[in-house]
Amino acid sequence: MDAIALGPVLIALPRLYALACALLLLAASAFLLGLPRGRHARWFNGLVIAWLLGARLGHVALHLPSYLDAPLDVLKLWQPGYHGAFGLLAALAWSAWTLRDRLAALLGALGLTLGAALLWLALVVWAPLGSGMALRALPDLALEDLDGETVNLAELDGERIILNLWATWCPPCRREMPLLAEADARDGVTVVVINQGEDLLSVVRYLDARDLTFDHALLDPRQTLMVESGAPGLPTTLLFDAEGRALDQHVGEVTRATLDAWLGNR
Repeated sequence: MDAIALGPVLIALPRLYALACALLLLAASAFLLGLPRGRHARWFNGLVIAWLLGARLGHVALHLPSYLDAPLDVLKLWQPGYHGAFGLLAALAWSAWTLRDRLAALLGALGLTLGAALLWLALVVWAPLGSGMALRALPDLALEDLDGETVNLAELDGERIILNLWATWCPPCRREMPLLAEADARDGVTVVVINQGEDLLSVVRYLDARDLTFDHALLDPRQTLMVESGAPGLPTTLLFDAEGRALDQHVGEVTRATLDAWLGNR
């Protein structure tokens, strides 16, 4: 999986790797650049802000149609949606501007920033803390829906099949539910929301109170799918093709841009 759980908090591994690389860059630059403490702090703090803004705006530009449908999503900085290459360009530009009068420090800052970015990319590709996808296909697992009917996940139909593991007590799960309901209405898409560990009454009350309707809302009281998928926490969303083969996974709150990328024009 691409996240780890620290108690009830899910931390995406790319963000954890980014934090480690940023701390390494902070330590190395303080030792190697020879900048006064105040100027070093100004450069480094500005670099982090520039990277975040550049990475966010770059991601938004690449997924502009999704954000035009919901412009305020741009401000939801806690959600996934940062493009490393754009962030690196912004960080390099900030370094070039703020250290333009100190050539040696400027060249060192550019080299260290590029090195930190390459280290982050290597960690993301290598994923030393990740475990990959535990499920390679739709599992042969029978669960009950809200009407007491049995649904076997391996027999689901659709050009794209989304399994979403959620619970009513989980804030990110609640935030993404309307997006999943929209996706369920698309042609060729089957969205299955599978509640983990709660009783029928709690689930029905929650969905009815928010006027959320899904063709497949299932109960998994023993959290069997969470174990089989290796999910570190909730929400976890899995994507499968028409043959039931696993295509992708996402741990944490899913975004409109992610769903649009998964589903295309469907």
